[in-house]
Amino acid sequence: MKAFGPGDEHPEPSGYMENSVSYSAIEDVQPLSWENAPKYCLQLTIPGGTVLLQAANSYLRDQWFHSLQWKKKIYKYKKVLSNPSRWEVVLKEIRTLVDMALTSPLQDDSINQAPLEIVSKLLSENTNLTTQEHENIIVAIAPLLENNHPPPDLCEFFCKHCRERPRSMVVIEVFTPVVQRILKHNMDFGKCPRLRLFTQEYILALNELNAGMEVVKKFIQSMHGPTGHCPHPRVLPNLVAVCLAAIYSCYEEFINSRDNSPSLKEIRNGCQQPCDRKPTLPLRLLHPSPDLVSQEATLSEPRLKSVVVASSEVHVEVERTSTAKPALTASTGNDSEPNLIDCLMVSPACGTMSIELGPQAGRTLGCHVEILKLLSDYDDWRPSLASLLQPIPFPKEALAHEKFTKELKYVIQRFAEDPRQEVHSCLLSVRAGKDGWFQLYSPGGVACDDDGELFASMVHILMGSCYKTKKFLLSLAENKLGPCMLLALRGNQTMAEILCLMLEYNIIDNNDTQLQIISTLESTDVGKRMYEQLCDRQRELKELQRKGGPTRLTLPSKSTDADLARLLSSGSFGNLENLSLAFTNVTSACAEHLIKLPSLKQLNLWSTQFGDAGLRLLSEHLTMLQVLNLCETPVTDAGLLALSSMKSLCSLNMNSTKLSADTYEDLKAKLPNLKEVDVRYTEAW
Repeated sequence: MKAFGPGDEHPEPSGYMENSVSYSAIEDVQPLSWENAPKYCLQLTIPGGTVLLQAANSYLRDQWFHSLQWKKKIYKYKKVLSNPSRWEVVLKEIRTLVDMALTSPLQDDSINQAPLEIVSKLLSENTNLTTQEHENIIVAIAPLLENNHPPPDLCEFFCKHCRERPRSMVVIEVFTPVVQRILKHNMDFGKCPRLRLFTQEYILALNELNAGMEVVKKFIQSMHGPTGHCPHPRVLPNLVAVCLAAIYSCYEEFINSRDNSPSLKEIRNGCQQPCDRKPTLPLRLLHPSPDLVSQEATLSEPRLKSVVVASSEVHVEVERTSTAKPALTASTGNDSEPNLIDCLMVSPACGTMSIELGPQAGRTLGCHVEILKLLSDYDDWRPSLASLLQPIPFPKEALAHEKFTKELKYVIQRFAEDPRQEVHSCLLSVRAGKDGWFQLYSPGGVACDDDGELFASMVHILMGSCYKTKKFLLSLAENKLGPCMLLALRGNQTMAEILCLMLEYNIIDNNDTQLQIISTLESTDVGKRMYEQLCDRQRELKELQRKGGPTRLTLPSKSTDADLARLLSSGSFGNLENLSLAFTNVTSACAEHLIKLPSLKQLNLWSTQFGDAGLRLLSEHLTMLQVLNLCETPVTDAGLLALSSMKSLCSLNMNSTKLSADTYEDLKAKLPNLKEVDVRYTEAW
């Protein structure tokens, strides 16, 4: 850097810079233009002299030039807009500031963010503006919002405008592209919660228009796009996050008013210790009597009183019955997480419960639940939506609210109707020991409001693809046998099939229960027919499993599932140990016949169409299988992982399958007897 005297015609470098030059002190900045001037230099005019900045090339010099100009002008606008006097002048300066940002050749986020932050600060310090002045400022900064998220204070200002003037054209014309950009590009609402709040208020403003939910529906359609697959992967999780936060806010006042209730954070994190709180009550009592508190704490005496809880937004009434049963308690280990359903206000001691939200909370709830219903109608969004909702991310107060669960039932039905396993499997709990949507909407669950129709459809779809069929049947026998028998008694075909499978797989050990199931089946025409078919199958099975017949069997190439079934029905195969179906046309459907071979130890499925579904069934029933050849079959990791339960496997051929390296390592760790493995032409090779 060289310093020059202010009046030198041909200045010579003189002096040194002892102090830094502030941006506000720069009076002018220009590239050197005189003849024989030093290359790539900028001349800065400051009080008392000039400063030369020499760059390495013209590109860097131009970057310095535009950056210094930008900084100089930003300081000017900060000063002008920090003490506004006439708002028409302020509005003109804002427009000029926006134009400067849009025409700057610099490419940096701060070029557009700095003007937004200046305007945001201006608005936060001047809260007495008229509505028209608000709208004029919003329109003026709109061009900057096309490619930039609004800063937090500006989001607060936008939220206020949405609440106070939801029918303003600014909401549609200016805020719509801003919200669309947020939903498409936001990565984490946790770091910018006001963006989420602004999106929520914008949606509520749309709902206040004359067309109401039709406008919201069109907005959701615009976010999805016209094709069958949404091109923006962040839209769905962002919309779900907005809906969850909005639904939570509907019950927030009630949640905060319940002193004895564990917080949602404690429930989710499993950090609540029994000794940290008083004995929890199903509801917080406004005027509890000592006797009633004692009854609530011990759950040992009949409940005969009625308790009402009220706040400005929520009114709850509980009728207590005299048929109280001890509530199921979750494990209290330090690393355990309380079951969300166990923490619901609805306990076995509670007969009925009704929650009434205030008008505004009711509109907010209805709008955002409707959005969840709209999201579930899109085939490409449904798998991700099911996965996001599988952990039941709603507050327990919402799950105890009949209006909420009744509206959400549509979403659960859409999951139950979807044929894809990745969707309907999300009806089950996210992990063992926790309740899922299947439990909530089954008879006896807090959300069940029908005669078991949804339960039957959920059971039907889950049984159709669940690879742990026996485990699922065991769960039904332990927890839902009563509802299954009741629905079968009413002629439900799915439930009759379930009861027959329980008998066929010997799920029920108790003889009296078996006889009751048989009586239930024989009480209806559909059940009686199915039970007769079961008896026929059992006779055939006993004949098939009777000792005798060959020990080795090879089907001719091009044989089908029907050919295999016909062959196995022709005699007894109780001695069959080695079966080769190589180069046949059998599929996963033949697994139903293979699991009935009690002595089978070696199975060759080389170059067949046997897939994951059949592999899962084999892994559940043929646990004594020792040799399995899956070479050139369409099996994937989803089915191969199930083989970890076949502990007797000592030889496994997965040549030319879609085996991954991670699955291979997992199988090696879980199959201790595995000695011969072929993984050629796979990712694990």
